Amino acid sequence: MTQPTQAPLSPAVGSAPLANRAGQTPGQMRSQTPGQAANHAPNTDGIWYASYPADVPREIDVNQYESLVQFFDECIAEFRERVAYVSVGANLTYGELGRKAAAFAAYLQSIGVKPGERVAIMLPNTFQYPVSLFGVLKAGGVVVNVNPLYTVRELAHQLKDSGAQTIIVFENFAKTVEDALPGTRIQNVIVTGLGDLLADGPNLKGRLLNFMLRRVKKMVPKYNLPKAVPLLEALSIGYTRPLTPVRPTHHDIAFLQYTGGTTGVAKGAMLTHRNIIANLLQAKAWSEGQLSGEIETVLTPLPLYHIYSLTVNALIFMGLGGRNILIANPRDMKRVMMIIRHEKFTGMTAVNTLYNAFLDNEEFCKRDFSNLKLAMAGGMATQKSVADRFKAVTGKPIIEGYGLTECSPIVSMNPVDLTNLHDFEGSIGLPAPSTQVRFRKDDGTWANIGEPGELCVQGPQVMKGYWNRPEETAKVIDDAGWLATGDIGVMDSRGFIRLIDRKKDMILVSGFNVYPNEIEDVIAMLPDVREVAAIGVPDAAQGERVKAFIVKRNPSLTAEQVIAHCRKNLTGYKVPKLVEFRDELPQTNVGKILRRALRDEELAKQKPA
Repeated sequence: MTQPTQAPLSPAVGSAPLANRAGQTPGQMRSQTPGQAANHAPNTDGIWYASYPADVPREIDVNQYESLVQFFDECIAEFRERVAYVSVGANLTYGELGRKAAAFAAYLQSIGVKPGERVAIMLPNTFQYPVSLFGVLKAGGVVVNVNPLYTVRELAHQLKDSGAQTIIVFENFAKTVEDALPGTRIQNVIVTGLGDLLADGPNLKGRLLNFMLRRVKKMVPKYNLPKAVPLLEALSIGYTRPLTPVRPTHHDIAFLQYTGGTTGVAKGAMLTHRNIIANLLQAKAWSEGQLSGEIETVLTPLPLYHIYSLTVNALIFMGLGGRNILIANPRDMKRVMMIIRHEKFTGMTAVNTLYNAFLDNEEFCKRDFSNLKLAMAGGMATQKSVADRFKAVTGKPIIEGYGLTECSPIVSMNPVDLTNLHDFEGSIGLPAPSTQVRFRKDDGTWANIGEPGELCVQGPQVMKGYWNRPEETAKVIDDAGWLATGDIGVMDSRGFIRLIDRKKDMILVSGFNVYPNEIEDVIAMLPDVREVAAIGVPDAAQGERVKAFIVKRNPSLTAEQVIAHCRKNLTGYKVPKLVEFRDELPQTNVGKILRRALRDEELAKQKPA
């Protein structure tokens, strides 16, 4: 799943990366009357079906489940004795998850949470996340996923915009909630610590862990939330209260999934129960037979509040009765290695930067990967150099797909049969079942095979719209139901899609379009480069010139070496004129490199001039 501009996602398990970049499409692309381009179908329509694996249907029946609540309840009943999640050395079975989620739902109803009410969840990858997630859904609420690392400003915006009245927060971030509360509608705050749910009944391990984090490591800043309720108390109350069954419909909102924060003001994508169910069934139809039978174990280092991990790890693997190994902090590679040292996982999800970090770890590279079936990439483009290194180390390819928050997120997937996959080619695969894909050119007409254009999507996974933003919704979804992704791509004669870049990131050098992904891929070929980002900076003569930001793997690497390498592999106007070395590059919490932050820095430098 490439979600760089692309949002790949993983085949079978949908990652698009399940990238989340959505819908910011320049007004130029909306200049035509909505649906105008659809008057003339391109010769790309449906050509991908001939490339489908033999057992993959063209369409899925989205009516198989009436809601995610039904899906959850059926999974709990079928896999009750299996382990659903592993965290901090403890196990949470499906049966325990179902019991705790029901208790939490009952508690939410007891404090007045009504169907359709928004409930914010500000938690890392711990047992508390799935308990809260499914508890909110069973109570009939709408989940508002919140990045625990948000600043006060970012959190305040999301709480005000969503109108959430309840928030569940990890105590490490409770101070941020306290400072963000003014001006919001929050009435109920539920606080939890890392050790709270590690066992039922007396939990000595959990209490010791909480004590260490609070008193010894000082990782919990002091906060003042006098009306906050501990999660353990909420569950205790919930166990004694009746749960009023709620039956959401297909068209009820399940998630307000915020997106666009890396390119502008964050907007809440309204993802309905139907949207998410469609994505689950699309992934299941694609991967049936590959991930079934034996219990699948998936490594989950990406945060579950992110659309990629939420759909792939939390939901799709639940439908398989899978076992999730939760990683709360993937950047602490030493801790990650300790957690997975004795684990055998059959699947893993990550973004390009995290795969890079894994491959730089000696212990990871010495692991036995004979059990690994699927390595899925999402969130950003996977660089060829990283994919090649991963295959050399593990013997398995990184499988990409494509998706974005507004599509729940899966749009396209590569074939899952690893034995038939060739070397990494950068394709984001074929459109998922029940999904139509076209490419719109700048003049509003549809592109044909081999012609680049903005990737547009139709399908049951496409969002309802942006929360309270009809004007923004109209900019990305036309009257015919085509969602404009803001990504530039092209389809080949077999129906496979390749993303060129995100339109917003395109660099214009003397009238020529330059795509950062291409430059970054070339520079990443250098063994001495750890990470790279390319942007366009204003230039009086050329309009823009290319600048590369690089994190070195080898301190001796020079700018001259980088430029000489680029000259060998790129047309002259694409070669970076400027190279800057840094100790690190700005990234989202999921690991996506923020080109926009680098551009803003460059523009700020030039303002005085």
